[in-house]
Amino acid sequence: MPRIDLRSDTVTHPTPAMRRAMADAELGDDVFGDDPTVNALEERAAALLGKEAGLFVASGTMGNLVAQMPTWTGARRRSPAPRATW
Repeated sequence: MPRIDLRSDTVTHPTPAMRRAMADAELGDDVFGDDPTVNALEERAAALLGKEAGLFVASGTMGNLVAQMPTWTGARRRSPAPRATW
């Protein structure tokens, strides 16, 4: 089996099968909860980890930010909406 290097999305390139899966995926707006792939991923991650819900973030930097925000002063008093509303 070929080694997969997950250090960065620029190191590991998608295979033809991955590209087909991306091209064939049903799309929607994840901000409004309309992307069935993102919804399924969040639900699966929550189930695997025994959590109430999951949250997809597009990068490691976003994940680090989301993980740190509750530790900031005053962050526990504010509860952001589960989905953005405009």
